[in-house]
Amino acid sequence: MSGPLGAPQPPALIGPRVPLLEISDISVRFGGIVALDGLSFDLDKGQILGLIGPNGAGKTTMFNVISRVYQPSSGAITFDNDNLLNVRPENIARHGISRTFQNLALWSRLTVLENVMLGAHTQGRNGFVRSTLRIGVRSEERRLGMRAYEILDELGLADIAFRPAAGLPYGTLKRVEIARALASNPKLLMLDEPAAGLTHIEVDELGKLVKQLRDQHQLTVLLVEHHMSMVMAISDNIVVLNFGSKIAEGGPAEISRDPRVIEAYLGGAE
Repeated sequence: MSGPLGAPQPPALIGPRVPLLEISDISVRFGGIVALDGLSFDLDKGQILGLIGPNGAGKTTMFNVISRVYQPSSGAITFDNDNLLNVRPENIARHGISRTFQNLALWSRLTVLENVMLGAHTQGRNGFVRSTLRIGVRSEERRLGMRAYEILDELGLADIAFRPAAGLPYGTLKRVEIARALASNPKLLMLDEPAAGLTHIEVDELGKLVKQLRDQHQLTVLLVEHHMSMVMAISDNIVVLNFGSKIAEGGPAEISRDPRVIEAYLGGAE
């Protein structure tokens, strides 16, 4: 089954709906600018949810609210039955949420392995005092290094594990950033424009990788992406924003036929 975008409808998830993330009436205002206006949606466990819309629609603002960079003006967020708005930004990863960024946030002088190990730091067992006294630090570093290497191997990046991040192809660095996000063993993986700057072949490969990681790691994925072919191919559900408000929600086939989406986001061009 396909819509005007030529995208197949993914198979429906099996079993009862179990929301992992519940966004309830979230609004964000920066002075007189309304970035999000009463946004509500649920993300079920095991789902890949695409969050799409034109530039400036509020997608990254929503990501920043979930990751606690921004405090909403009003509304509530429940994650795994906990009030997420009570969680400090530095503790988000420990609660099971990890994200990538539109612009690469890697340390160019560190090796690929070291960059991924940084993502695993929330899984460390040493407390502040033990780390300060260097008690068990070497064994901890070995454990985290092994974990990081296993992830790189899974993503086909083991052969560059000990190379500096500087100078590597852009598509490769995108995968390294995903590897770093996985290193914290998240329940929710938030991908912010992961296909930006990739070739068509790399975009197709990335879409397959995201579904593979979702299945193998039992992840729930929140995806912001402008490559509509990828969004339509891998999303179980899609939420469409325009000027900070939700204008549509549904499966890929339904969204691809929605006239509001075609007018606001696609402009009838595809």
